[in-house]
Amino acid sequence: MMKIGVDAMGGDFAPLESVKGAVSAARIHPEFKVVLFGDKSAIENVCIQENLDPSVFEIIHCPSQIDMGEHPVRAFTTKHDSSIAVGLHYLAEGKVDAFLSAGNTGAMLVGSLMTVKAIPGIDRPCLTSVVPRLNNHPGLLLDVGANADCKPEHLQQFSILGSVFYGAVNKVDSPKVGLLNIGEEEEKGSLFTRATHSLLKSTGGINFVGNVEGRDIFGDHCDVIVCDGFTGNVIIKVCEGMYYRLAKRGVQDDYLDKFNFKHYGGSSILGVNAPVIVGHGISKADTFVKMIELAAEEVSSGMIQKIKDAVATYINPQATA
Repeated sequence: MMKIGVDAMGGDFAPLESVKGAVSAARIHPEFKVVLFGDKSAIENVCIQENLDPSVFEIIHCPSQIDMGEHPVRAFTTKHDSSIAVGLHYLAEGKVDAFLSAGNTGAMLVGSLMTVKAIPGIDRPCLTSVVPRLNNHPGLLLDVGANADCKPEHLQQFSILGSVFYGAVNKVDSPKVGLLNIGEEEEKGSLFTRATHSLLKSTGGINFVGNVEGRDIFGDHCDVIVCDGFTGNVIIKVCEGMYYRLAKRGVQDDYLDKFNFKHYGGSSILGVNAPVIVGHGISKADTFVKMIELAAEEVSSGMIQKIKDAVATYINPQATA
């Protein structure tokens, strides 16, 4: 049976919302087992207070946790008994098939690299974000914050990661990949984007459609948009800010509602040897359900092996830096 690991102590409303989400997911999906990592007494107290059945999941007791404000490297390397550290070790050892947390994103990134390890040929794992589109088929943006400074070779890797991920999870053959730039023409942009364009155009295994501009992000021109993590993070934070301000003004619209992160769960860390997902710190139970479902889809689709095969075929590890 597939096992999905959940950091029960991660997030602003932990362990209440993570436990409620785990119970809901277990009821909806009896085909897999949810494994909670965290303080056992705290988890059991939530079950008592909320009248929840703890028998639907497994609990791995972790006496400590990594808080949001802690330094990622220092916290992960010193708190070996934390829910994030133990959960990622279980993932690396194959005791769970995927692991997710709404806790410290930096610790999840650092921990994934130190414990689960990067796929050979991938220098820098990246974070993804769903891009709402009018055609009801969401797009994918990456990187959205893991790598502020990049080389063209890194975006080449992101394009492979994003293409395989999108195809596996959304059941799409040959998804269209675009490079975020300030113009559609090949010669537009900085030295970095021009060099990246040239590299992506010659990269096998992706359906590269060229440059896309900011106004095309929510259109149908491509399914996967690659950019450096600095640019990607600015984009998703602008979208988040605009959504909350319009919602606060009482604006109601079906398309606007698609910008609410709760519909999508979390961001996948692509480029490591097993499915790892990080969620928003303010995630509630229904968002944890979405994260668990995304993790299960990544496992069942064989996404990690597909990524490994694509990287081995289309990226020369000796040429990356």
